Amino acid sequence: QVQLVESGGGLVQAGGSLRLSCAASGRTFSTYTMGWFRQAPGKERAFVAAVSKSGLSKYYADSVKGRFTISRDNARNTVYLQMISLKPEDTAVYFCAADELLTTQAMGSMRSGMDHWGKGTLVTVSS
Repeated sequence: QVQLVESGGGLVQAGGSLRLSCAASGRTFSTYTMGWFRQAPGKERAFVAAVSKSGLSKYYADSVKGRFTISRDNARNTVYLQMISLKPEDTAVYFCAADELLTTQAMGSMRSGMDHWGKGTLVTVSS
């Protein structure tokens, strides 16, 4: 069983940056495609970014391309989301997800159904 714990959320002004981390338990981290999703108040959960098991392939939602960067460190069992040029519309709870079978693009077409989810970390961007 894999447990995912997100951290790094907080309050930031528009134009600022944050780096989210998701630490995974267990010894099989490198066998999972990892992704970030977010859920804004009153909205459905939405895909943000995904990274392949090796870290070489990445896929982003159009709304974050050029501003967010996903990466992973398999030695540290951690996936990151570097966010720059933050906008008020980026305000949401950000969730980390892991799945053994999905590709990054497949994960990008989904809102649920991943093998494992974290509990989320809140990002608030003030205008």
